[in-house]
Amino acid sequence: MRSLTVFDLDGTLVDTPRAIVESFTAAFGALGVTAPPPAAIRATIGLPLERAFAGLLNRPADDELVAGGVGHYQRLFKELILPRARELVFPGVTEGLDELRAQGIGLAVATSKFQVNADALLRAAGLHDRFALVVGADRVSHPKPHPESGLLVMRTLGVPAERAVMVGDTVHDLHMAHAAGMRSVAVTYGIHDRLELASATPTWFADTFGEVVALLGAHLRDVRPRDKDLGHTDLQGADLRDVTGELAG
Repeated sequence: MRSLTVFDLDGTLVDTPRAIVESFTAAFGALGVTAPPPAAIRATIGLPLERAFAGLLNRPADDELVAGGVGHYQRLFKELILPRARELVFPGVTEGLDELRAQGIGLAVATSKFQVNADALLRAAGLHDRFALVVGADRVSHPKPHPESGLLVMRTLGVPAERAVMVGDTVHDLHMAHAAGMRSVAVTYGIHDRLELASATPTWFADTFGEVVALLGAHLRDVRPRDKDLGHTDLQGADLRDVTGELAG
């Protein structure tokens, strides 16, 4: 594998945000707690479940109420999201992933979902077999926006950062990419809008998955060892910064 694209899942490959908000709202109902507004729930998408519930409940991440919310969400995820997975795949994703693989670009997923949920959603959507590796939030000590997920993917698949690109719809994805030394594509059809995404200085923007495929094909296809210095220059040109310590704090 000479080059690699790491994808976020929710809001990037599968249009799950509305169903996620429905599941969160139902989970709060099961807890007997008034659900926050949909906009507040939506703003947590891209974070690990414990952090999302802790923030929305204003409780510590190890609080029993937070654990209860996560448990209810896990059950509701299976009931409300998995049965709709195939219809929620964004237009062009299935064909686009096949095109990237045909060009010799390795594919992986790094998500804030728990591993079991990520695998289940990808299988239900008919996408799982297209990825060489899927890394869920519970496979690392520090999920996104910390770089650990991206670093784990690159180390496992043996691809250096200058030959890897992260594709995501939130600033959490972009911060992870920057801290891991990867270039990034910010997709504007997911959770965060273009202005918010721009604050995380992505290398490129894409308004459709077709544009993602075109960008990756142009910049990753047939990557040769002598392209290493060019990739390093691109990273510097994106005004990337070392935010590892900041994000871990």
